[in-house]
Amino acid sequence: MGDRQAGRKILEDPITNGDGFPEVRYDCILKGSLTIMEKMFSTLIRTLVDGTQKKPPLAGFDVGDQFIPDQGRDTDVARNINAAFLILLSGCYHPLYGVAERYLDAFEAEEEWQNVVRFMKNGAALINGEIRNLCHEDDDFKNALEKAGHFCGQQDTSRGGESLKRIWEVLFPEGADCLLDQPEKILSLRANRHVHITAPNASPIDNPSRQMLFLSNLLVTTPGDSDSLESLPYESGMVEKLRQVMGEKQRYWFDHPIQIGVPNDNNEAIYGLRGLDNAISFEKERGVAQPADQLTCLLSVSVTHDGLHGIVKDYLREVYDSTEPFSHLNVYLFSENDTDQITTEILLPAMEKYMGFSKGDLLRRVFGVDGEYGRHYSFLKAMSALWQVLIDPAVKGSFKLDLDQVFDQPALVKETGHSALEHFKTPLWGAEGKDAEGNSVELGLMAGALVNAEDISRGLFTPDVPIPDPIPQGEALAFYSPLPMGISTRAEMMAHYDTDSLDGVHRCIQRVHVTGGTTAALIESIRRYRPFTPTFIGRAEDQAYLIGSLFTKPDRNLRYLHKPGLIMRHDKAVFAGEAIEGAKLGKYIGDLVRILLFSYYVRALPWPSDEIKKVIDPFTGCFASKLPFTAVYLRLSFHLAEMFAYDDEPLNVVGLQLLKQAVERLEKVIGELNRTPNPLIGKYRQEKEGWDLFYDLLDHLEEALAKGDAFALNLRNRARKLVENCRV
Repeated sequence: MGDRQAGRKILEDPITNGDGFPEVRYDCILKGSLTIMEKMFSTLIRTLVDGTQKKPPLAGFDVGDQFIPDQGRDTDVARNINAAFLILLSGCYHPLYGVAERYLDAFEAEEEWQNVVRFMKNGAALINGEIRNLCHEDDDFKNALEKAGHFCGQQDTSRGGESLKRIWEVLFPEGADCLLDQPEKILSLRANRHVHITAPNASPIDNPSRQMLFLSNLLVTTPGDSDSLESLPYESGMVEKLRQVMGEKQRYWFDHPIQIGVPNDNNEAIYGLRGLDNAISFEKERGVAQPADQLTCLLSVSVTHDGLHGIVKDYLREVYDSTEPFSHLNVYLFSENDTDQITTEILLPAMEKYMGFSKGDLLRRVFGVDGEYGRHYSFLKAMSALWQVLIDPAVKGSFKLDLDQVFDQPALVKETGHSALEHFKTPLWGAEGKDAEGNSVELGLMAGALVNAEDISRGLFTPDVPIPDPIPQGEALAFYSPLPMGISTRAEMMAHYDTDSLDGVHRCIQRVHVTGGTTAALIESIRRYRPFTPTFIGRAEDQAYLIGSLFTKPDRNLRYLHKPGLIMRHDKAVFAGEAIEGAKLGKYIGDLVRILLFSYYVRALPWPSDEIKKVIDPFTGCFASKLPFTAVYLRLSFHLAEMFAYDDEPLNVVGLQLLKQAVERLEKVIGELNRTPNPLIGKYRQEKEGWDLFYDLLDHLEEALAKGDAFALNLRNRARKLVENCRV
């Protein structure tokens, strides 16, 4: 640590009282009396981050070492602000409490740091408020906090399984439930996912290449480096437009968007379609598809900057013109401009004609591709329903894949006995059944799994997520989704139908944990249940798609079927490493936003949160936290403290960037959510109304077309022309 030890010179060993807790300092009394539960929480935090109590901090870093007020580089200030925040959470009996408080006050007066300091100080207040409120509302949480506080107050506390369980029972209960007897946890979770089939689908998919649409999303962003614009192989007008766009403020963040100008070998826009084209060639050789069949692929095109709207389709057409054609695919690209045209020229006239009113604002809010992940995910599913009504009535289902995923057909046939398309022919897809608690469900959605490219040599059924052992220090003590994710992956995604109790005929598994690719939907089920992911959801849009439909019907509800062997090889690390690295900070912050939005979304739905959590725990549910502000602030602050724990200036610069970007993106979200009533209630209801309008409209159009109505036939012809213009 070098000169960081200078921060120790004003520290003194804390004085403890009879119950093992540090004695409350006089300045605490001046600020108002601490409640016993606030005292318990601050003791827990101090045990994690403070090394002055004759025991090492459990998080693996010591905020006292990181708080050095007389160091003034930007990276030093960022480190000090973060350390001061954790000192405040450690309680006013921390020896550095007063100094940290004055430090934050001083830098709040500086324009450059005002937003950052205000964000962190507000965070401390939000956390304390959450703790107080939850202690008042939830006796189980209150008891867990009291036990953790007493445990952390013991002077001989050391890192181990018991300390982690005590801490997680407060901060991350979904993880605490996964710590012990993991094989039993996997079996128990799988049993909870069982479905007893009462009626298989009487009319399953039997010709996938003809009856299914294949869906994916293209996420496009600016070139990675403005200095390289002149070397791009585009005409000067496009280069100049790109230069202007790169000066805009970024609006949306994606995991690994396609950077304009990326070489074809590293371009998802080509990679995934080439893999799918090869997969259909294999199906034709196998006799599953006919030689003349062309698989229909609908691609949404979403952008990170508004200025890309006008050029993104031109860019993608250039990309596709520069590569070998996809001989077995019909590919259609839908940008925001295209979806707006469909709304204006097809949907709104139909609404006025058949419903007697026009609500364009509601439709445009939900039907489109620009925005967070949730918007284009819902669009692709909904577009399959529109396609059935206006373009091709023979279509019955859709399959969503990500374009960094491919079907390894030889491995599929060798290990499952079926090729990719043959997996879609199961009568379980669309079957009716009873879940483990006797509730009626319809398996109109279906989910497969992934295997990492680097793992496929070990077998197709190799989990793409390990069960971590040991649990790391640092941020993981506040929130650590990889553990429930690993448990859930084995319980749900790796389930085989090879036992009497799980035979794939009378009994199967329903899925809650799904991925953005390898999900399928029957159009009949979509039109019946009208699921959607709200436009404000920016990550795990696939899981949110189910959450909003859990209990919509009194008699039977929509669920995902687990299809063993419907496994795609995940190749993102093979070709998209640069894009992944460039999006790392944005992805991390998006994961924090996910906690906030999932937590408030679950509370916004018209069913009890506890009932929802009962279905979606442990993995999907761990993001629906009872302490969302606490989880987000602690994750961010612990993560920053890990980055600042070393005298590594390049790493500290990244920490500074993360802090400033996090403040910029999180402050607005937190400010909106911290209002009463929950603002997502109104947004959910409004978007549900929009999707109900959309599906009602499709029903009216279908009925009018069946009658040979001239206006409807005209709209169908117009829709087919619009779609044809979107064809590559």
